[in-house]
Amino acid sequence: MISLIVARTSQQLLQSNLKIHHLNIHSCSNKLRNIQHHLSLAFYSRAMADDLTKELDDTQVKLLSEECLLVNKDDAVIGSASKKECHLMENIKKGMLHRAFSVFLFNSNGELLLQQRANAKITFPGYWANTCCSHPLNVPGETEEGDAMGVKRAAQRKLKHELGIEAKQVPLEEFHYITRIHYQAPCDNPVWGEHEIDYILFLQKDVDVKPEPNEVQNYMYCNPQQVKELLEKASQEQEKVSPWFELIARNMLDGWWAKLEALDSIKNQESITRL
Repeated sequence: MISLIVARTSQQLLQSNLKIHHLNIHSCSNKLRNIQHHLSLAFYSRAMADDLTKELDDTQVKLLSEECLLVNKDDAVIGSASKKECHLMENIKKGMLHRAFSVFLFNSNGELLLQQRANAKITFPGYWANTCCSHPLNVPGETEEGDAMGVKRAAQRKLKHELGIEAKQVPLEEFHYITRIHYQAPCDNPVWGEHEIDYILFLQKDVDVKPEPNEVQNYMYCNPQQVKELLEKASQEQEKVSPWFELIARNMLDGWWAKLEALDSIKNQESITRL
């Protein structure tokens, strides 16, 4: 009798162990399938990312990894994302918004320095724009909010990078933070676009310009009439003008330009103009 009980108990234990073993194998199998699924998605995403950039300029593609500052509609920082993520229209359509700046540099004659973006640029290649347009990054010094100091540091950095203008020629204390605009614009290539809260920075300095060819293919100084002529050529598709510069030039620039000697009178740092 005891032998029979022991035999049955042993059989039950064996069956129980086999069930547990089967469950463990099934669980491991599910985990492996999940891992394979995630790896496949990661590989697909990487392949798609590579496909988007494979025909683009290598130097410009490397810059896509820079971390821009994500903001809400009131310009409060809510995180960061790569420059690439910020400029994909699929993300912009979902509401992704980042911080940017536009520098308007005038010489001692009151003429505005414009640049023509290099053909290597990913967004708006070959377009005319204001002096310098870019983004503060999620790095020490460029996230500082007071007096837009982080934005000013980023502007100083990019003036050197794009136009070869040395920092000592454009000291931070001589940047005037005027206001902010909020705009959205798709590129000719519908994969890419802009959706920015753009800080407008003015300064008046005589500087030495040495453009980086991968960033800037041409530049010129213009008076107000010449800017109007450029916009007219753009309307007739004889020239290309960046959407942010065109919006600013058609809606605000003349009034600001007329107050170049009294910039404090045109500053509006409390509100954001939606264009």
